[in-house]
Amino acid sequence: MKIKIHDYPKIQLMKELIDEFLPPDRYEVVEDDGVRDDECLHINLQGSDDRDEIKREIFRDLSALTGKRPDWGILTGVRPVKLAGELYHEMGSMDLVRARLQKEYFLTAKKAELITSMYEYQEKVCGEPRKNEIGIYIGIPFCPTRCLYCSFASNQVPDEEVARYLPALLREIRFCGEKMKEQNLLPESVYIGGGTPTTLNERQLDELLSACEASFDPGSLREFTVEAGRPDTITGEKLDVLKQHNVNRISINPQSMKQETLDRIGRSHSPEDIVRAFRMAKERDFDVINADLITGLPGEQPEDFRKTLETVLDLGANNITVHTLAVKKASRLIGIDRSYHYRVADIVAEMLADSRRMLEDAGFLPYYLYRQKHMAGYFENTGYCRDDLANLYNVRIMDEHQSILALGAGGISKLYYPSMNKLVRVPNVTNYTQYIDRIDEMCRRKDEGFFIEHE
Repeated sequence: MKIKIHDYPKIQLMKELIDEFLPPDRYEVVEDDGVRDDECLHINLQGSDDRDEIKREIFRDLSALTGKRPDWGILTGVRPVKLAGELYHEMGSMDLVRARLQKEYFLTAKKAELITSMYEYQEKVCGEPRKNEIGIYIGIPFCPTRCLYCSFASNQVPDEEVARYLPALLREIRFCGEKMKEQNLLPESVYIGGGTPTTLNERQLDELLSACEASFDPGSLREFTVEAGRPDTITGEKLDVLKQHNVNRISINPQSMKQETLDRIGRSHSPEDIVRAFRMAKERDFDVINADLITGLPGEQPEDFRKTLETVLDLGANNITVHTLAVKKASRLIGIDRSYHYRVADIVAEMLADSRRMLEDAGFLPYYLYRQKHMAGYFENTGYCRDDLANLYNVRIMDEHQSILALGAGGISKLYYPSMNKLVRVPNVTNYTQYIDRIDEMCRRKDEGFFIEHE
């Protein structure tokens, strides 16, 4: 199919919406005005440069043509809950916001209700950050294996390379700690992610967490998270180190409890490893144990996902994030099947419906949500919590109304200016060897780009 969007130069923005109706190999956006009407779908709003109006016209035309009506309407962005909050501050009524989301953005009533109620819940549980509070992210870019769907900076390296990375990271932590003290900036949350932070051994974890305690005022922390992630990297000794340093939130990420699936996607652990990791974590009484699950994994059916979720609930997770598989450009999966996310859309829809029902029945509430490109069915990732134990860092990073200091290879710091409602990004290099070699430059970037004016 040929599609012509008249008098609008930012075609890529529109292609993201078109992709929700048609796989890229089934259409072509053309620039030739000479294409006959019977050969082309023309989107022509007579010179209008209203992006949303153009998207509405695309939505109407392609919905009529394909019979599809995506639940998220014309929204293609990552942060729909943030939009709900912005509309509420503009309109002052959630009823008006819900009506507008359905009328102007074409969301279904269920999606409009989901994101508005989620915003209200975030406001109740998390509140607003104080003026001098920031979030801190620390990246450990190493994993035992690379998963089939992974697009993150995740390296499989010998122990010697991990040992080479740590001193550079500690240098950046200590540098930023000094700058925070100079500017009276306090950490509201610390999130150590990756990669898999528990690829570090017990001594290295202790060294890392000791540097965090010395550099960032622990008295102001509302939340301290470490992604334990891969169950095969978790030991009782490592969990003891986390407890000794007052880490109160960890993630154990099964993705699936089906051995065939774990083998297929490149995970090096077993369902028994997952059970063992949960039991060790429960024995040490962490406040929050999060589990990440993925809908739409190759070869899985809805009953496989239900069994995984039932098991994780029985193991005692009180935070569960349900991800929709995305076929990312940097993943191995895209080289195997570029159209995978279109083919499994109906299966994923059933899995997501099951997850909502099962988690609500178990006393969980959805507390944060984000979307990504090329997700199966173009649905969403949703975090659920029990007992109001929402992950503060996740809420803040999606809301984008707090400065986030990101350390380590691949970290992208975001300096927030409230008066302009604006974020300025300060990136580190992604390649971990370059990060080691250029650590002085990374500190200088922070000094010149992040530790400047905080309103």
